[in-house]
Amino acid sequence: MTEAGRTVVIGAGHNGLVCAAYLAKAGRDVLVLEAGHQVGGAAVTRELVRGFKVPAVAHLLQLLDPAIENELGLAGHGFALAKSALKTVALSEAGEPLVLDGNRIASGIVSAADRAAYPDFIDRMRRYATVLGRQHGRIPPRLAWQRWQDAIPAGRIALDIRRLGREDMREFLRIVTMPIHDLLEESFETPLLKGAIALDAILGTKLGPRSGNSVFTYLHRLSGASPSPSLPKGGMGALSEALAAAARAAGAEIRLSAPVASLVLADGRVSGVRLENGEEIAAVTVVSNADPKTTLGTLLGARHLEAEFARRLNHTRAIGTAAKLNLALGALPQFRGVDAQLLGERLVIAPDAGYVDEAFNPAKYRDYSRAPVIEITLPAVSDPELAPAGKHVLSAIVQYAPYDLAAGWDTERDAFRDCVLAVLERYAPGLRKLIVAAEVLTPVDLERQFRIGGGHWHHGELTLDQFMMLRPVPGAAQYAMPVAGLYMCGAGCHPGGGVMGDAGRNAARAILEGAPR
Repeated sequence: MTEAGRTVVIGAGHNGLVCAAYLAKAGRDVLVLEAGHQVGGAAVTRELVRGFKVPAVAHLLQLLDPAIENELGLAGHGFALAKSALKTVALSEAGEPLVLDGNRIASGIVSAADRAAYPDFIDRMRRYATVLGRQHGRIPPRLAWQRWQDAIPAGRIALDIRRLGREDMREFLRIVTMPIHDLLEESFETPLLKGAIALDAILGTKLGPRSGNSVFTYLHRLSGASPSPSLPKGGMGALSEALAAAARAAGAEIRLSAPVASLVLADGRVSGVRLENGEEIAAVTVVSNADPKTTLGTLLGARHLEAEFARRLNHTRAIGTAAKLNLALGALPQFRGVDAQLLGERLVIAPDAGYVDEAFNPAKYRDYSRAPVIEITLPAVSDPELAPAGKHVLSAIVQYAPYDLAAGWDTERDAFRDCVLAVLERYAPGLRKLIVAAEVLTPVDLERQFRIGGGHWHHGELTLDQFMMLRPVPGAAQYAMPVAGLYMCGAGCHPGGGVMGDAGRNAARAILEGAPR
């Protein structure tokens, strides 16, 4: 051990790896313990069947902080993009899709008014999203100020909003809590355009387009440095491998197949971890990349928390509603009206905002949608090494598929898969005949395979009441937990979900600066 003592990081997801890399660069003795057999958590690439590699869960990169990419030298560790700035291709059963390229409508049938209004709408939304983006790399302010210095972080947020200018500031404050449906009705008339934007607002959440906060989640999606999503070369797992290489180069040790069963406490503080095989590892500091309920409720135990804190934790909303479909295909599928050069872009099925709203309705009653909203990529178009020559893989996020399905996923998984394939077949006739292998990961599977409590890939809803100084709960928003020696660095912390790495970087900073509890 070094003089500072050992730091154990639980979980080699991207945030855990980022945190470990920064701590190791600062001279800490860092050990990362990963339950799985590869690094990355849900951001991994794995073989579906021989020769076909798929992004297991996360498949598009949009929120990665470029400061992290540069500071950790990820390019030198093999990280690269197969394709950047993907267009969004909104599919239509009737034929010609709508193609959105950055802040312009590249092609498709839209009204003249919508074609003119769209660039201004996107530019305005991105300006508002910068308010959120500026908070990504900051430790959130405290709700209760004990010193005048504690007011400075909150003042920065107010200043960021004020810098928008009077007109934009008023508009930002008006819309930020609105349902995206209402904003779209104000802004556009073309159904396919409204459907594509509605999908961006609700993907990965338990919200519908008529839900409050769905404008906020839309702005969060736009809050990264990259205005459009990208495909990492080698799949999302290649980014995780680069982060692991950066952490090892800085001096961190990573142990795979080492699941943590519980935290060890001594004299009222965390003193190490106990693995599922009974091995105990001493540590001065433990940083958990697991979700908040797993970290504090399972690994630590509610008995070590104050009753009010435990109550708040128990009531955080973290019920996953997104599933993942991975297909190995014998040939490149054809989608109605989509030119071959667009098949490497981001394809979405959300014909209109009403369709998205109807897809959400069953989730309210613990059922899955029979006409789901779907985000699709064919990554081997841009990255041929992911599939054998002439063959392809399809990766799709499917919304809505609730974790707490009333009928149970063990009995409904096959029916759900067939339902999703039937929807895809309507837009890509003949798709089923191309399938070599198929995999469906429901939120329950995400919990079982990747140890994500509730199967929610953001580790908790990204809404204003679970954001910044309220994430995961008041009293734990600055990464230091109520028990001495314990920190969290995962997506359940600020700034939330998405493969961005800021939660890990911020947590490392809080540890190195000795953030008070």
